[in-house]
Amino acid sequence: MTALRFRGVVLPGDVETDLYVSDGRISFEPVAGADTALSHGWIVPGLIDAHCHVGLDEHGFAPADDHDAYRNHARIDRDAGVTTLRDCGSIVDTRWMEDEPDLPEVIRAGSHIAQDKRYVKGMYVHTEPADLADEVERQALRGDGWVKLVGDWIDRGRGDLAPLWELDELSAAMERAHAVGARVTAHTFSEEALPDLIASGIDCIEHGTGLTDDVIAAMLEHGTALVPTVINIHNFPTFAAAGEKFPAYAAHMMALFEQHPARLRAAYEAGVAMYAGTDAGGSIRHGRIADEVMALAGIGLSAEDALGAASWRAREWLGRDSLSEGARADFVCYDSNPLDDLSVLETPSCVVLGGEVYSR
Repeated sequence: MTALRFRGVVLPGDVETDLYVSDGRISFEPVAGADTALSHGWIVPGLIDAHCHVGLDEHGFAPADDHDAYRNHARIDRDAGVTTLRDCGSIVDTRWMEDEPDLPEVIRAGSHIAQDKRYVKGMYVHTEPADLADEVERQALRGDGWVKLVGDWIDRGRGDLAPLWELDELSAAMERAHAVGARVTAHTFSEEALPDLIASGIDCIEHGTGLTDDVIAAMLEHGTALVPTVINIHNFPTFAAAGEKFPAYAAHMMALFEQHPARLRAAYEAGVAMYAGTDAGGSIRHGRIADEVMALAGIGLSAEDALGAASWRAREWLGRDSLSEGARADFVCYDSNPLDDLSVLETPSCVVLGGEVYSR
């Protein structure tokens, strides 16, 4: 493999420098004979979509043997600048993707864990409350250090969102997951499910539209992260309309939608760790990480914090190297500074994945 030289400003810094790639690794020491791949630009540590579902579209998950469908989604994300995907719940084992170096790294979370008829049909493992800890351990061993719970969903008897699990069940599940080295995250929309999830020691919350001041304080105390998937929250009016036969649910979803900018901004301003995830799959197409970063800025994050939520801060959170000597060469190049205009993220000049250069 020919060594390559990239000259640019490495964000979040402000100094133009030479970065070399040789044998898939980064060096800041000159490499003799390196070809210049970038003579001037801005270089960003590889983007992370911290909430996506590879192989999922509006028809559900593609069959497990339809590898091309999974490759297609992953390549769309790669070409948008994403070098690592946290696949936040899948019924399909995509471990085979690890053997295809042109695809982003996929951090798998096993299958969604939910009770019968308390999540999207065909997209979860049916688990009784008494069996939650056992199932969490099983999914932890199936995944790559993450487990995904459904924390709340519509209860048709109540006609509104309601929690799935009690505090003692959640606490036992967290203890089991942490014992095998896994972290746990949960889908939540409502206010009611959050206090017990946070008190149980959960590591992350997805969506989090039911945040209250007390919950924000508890998240800070416990170090709980938040992946709000803002561009999916924009779909709440559609979800409300689809649930019109449950008027309490529909009204609740609209209230959560209307309050989400203020509640998420309050969490950010309080210091809750927030990361970028699109929820790609289903109603959200793949390749929209730039839209999510801009949406985070739209609720009040600074440009640097919004981009960091998809890049250097997310990489640290998930244990992935940024741009350091000897690190795997995963980064994105731009012709102008995305911190001056986040829409620049929509048009990377090239994406470097494992030292290979991919251009649109």
